[in-house]
Amino acid sequence: MATRAESTTTTEPSAVGTERTERIGWRAGVAAGALAGIAMGAAFSLFAPGALEVAIPSLYGLSGGVAGWIVHVSHGAVLGVVFVALANALGVADATRSTLLGIGYGVVLWVALAAVLMPVWLAAVGSPATAPLPNLDPLSLAAHVLYGAVLGAALPSLRSL
Repeated sequence: MATRAESTTTTEPSAVGTERTERIGWRAGVAAGALAGIAMGAAFSLFAPGALEVAIPSLYGLSGGVAGWIVHVSHGAVLGVVFVALANALGVADATRSTLLGIGYGVVLWVALAAVLMPVWLAAVGSPATAPLPNLDPLSLAAHVLYGAVLGAALPSLRSL
């Protein structure tokens, strides 16, 4: 079992040579991902409430806004851990580079998960919210860019978790 010290930041050689970068722990990814998921969920609540009330919970056979929020923030937290692994692999620890990487990550998530995987999954479970394949909704793109920006911007300040 990992100790608290093992799961937070460590200093390791970077891929660039003798330069050293701080590795960010998975707990920071959970926190930053959940925070970014809340920001994205707020945007969906304002501009596309059906995403949280129907589409997202129906992925798991659930319904309603509370279930949608729980599933959405959980997805955000898990994807935040994946982002930490990516940021650590690339040696990204400063706020500017992390935010830019987060925006790119948000675009990749939109293409892979929202535009392709989600419509397939919704159709497979017989959801009333089944979307076209690919689902190239610009509002969804904007929400995923917001997720990535908040994730990337928040992560460096949460590195001590």
